[in-house]
Amino acid sequence: MRPVDLALLNDTLTAAGEPAFRARQVWRWTSGGASSFAEMTDLPAGLRARLEEHVPFSSLEAVRDQTASDGTIKTLFHTGDGRPIEAVLMRYRDGRRSVCVSSQSGCPLTCTFCATGAMKFGRNLSASEILDQVLHFRRIEAVDHLVFMGMGEPLMNLDNVLEAASRLPDIGIGHRRTGISTVGWVPGIRRLTEECDMPLRLALSLHAPEDGLRSRIMPINDRFEIAEVLAACEDWYAKRRRRVFVEYLMLGGVNDTVAQAHQLAALLDRRVYKVNLIPYNPTGGVYQGSSRGAIDAFRAVLHDAGFEATVRLTRGRDIDAACGQLAAKS
Repeated sequence: MRPVDLALLNDTLTAAGEPAFRARQVWRWTSGGASSFAEMTDLPAGLRARLEEHVPFSSLEAVRDQTASDGTIKTLFHTGDGRPIEAVLMRYRDGRRSVCVSSQSGCPLTCTFCATGAMKFGRNLSASEILDQVLHFRRIEAVDHLVFMGMGEPLMNLDNVLEAASRLPDIGIGHRRTGISTVGWVPGIRRLTEECDMPLRLALSLHAPEDGLRSRIMPINDRFEIAEVLAACEDWYAKRRRRVFVEYLMLGGVNDTVAQAHQLAALLDRRVYKVNLIPYNPTGGVYQGSSRGAIDAFRAVLHDAGFEATVRLTRGRDIDAACGQLAAKS
């Protein structure tokens, strides 16, 4: 039970002389989309009033919702100590409703193409703060997919990420429909491989086929070079038998040539990896996106080499809600 401060909830229930199952009732209502204690009609009216008075319903304050032309919703939240975070609800024509959540306020890893990396890093988010992003959108409509792909590096906050992930099926999001994206935080990949018993999906933000270029655009590569990162991912595959999604951001004139596509194909094992090419979304930096022709040519090389390669459908670009654009602008 994590939509509210658990200790405060239990203290309030104990002080009211309520049985232990009341906490489970509260979570059942909350995970089903309830927006207040007042809606929980199988709780006594007096208890509902007491909870409304003494227990905050969410650990986050929703500051602003924005809706894009494609139906995507981005919400700016503030934590209890004033940290800004953003999360996104993406709506697809096939009926999928996917939530992109943040695991940190800001990010300490400063990838040069990412708006979040330009923010001042705040702190890791608690499991409650992660879940409350999902519950905010669940109160709008049912959701069925989730990616830890918003602000922050999820594997630097793995305990809270996994605690939140363990509760997602109650909200309607199965573990096989939950993805964790990493820029290559090797200790986290190793821990995820050895310790996580949930069948989650793993995605690696690679974005370059060789170390020199990757270090220039992603400083994390100075600490964990490509060979070490791929070795950790391949150990994940060997133990989990779940393929890794390689995310590759298409930067015009930087990493998008046919020669670099051949390099990438030679680097990766097609049995282990699927490749997702990501059109660049403007973040006010120095980069330009690759042309459609360059993306198609890059993808053709990968297909000819036997890879499953797709081009990501961009959602929410007109409200700065697309991949790499989250910056919690007030």
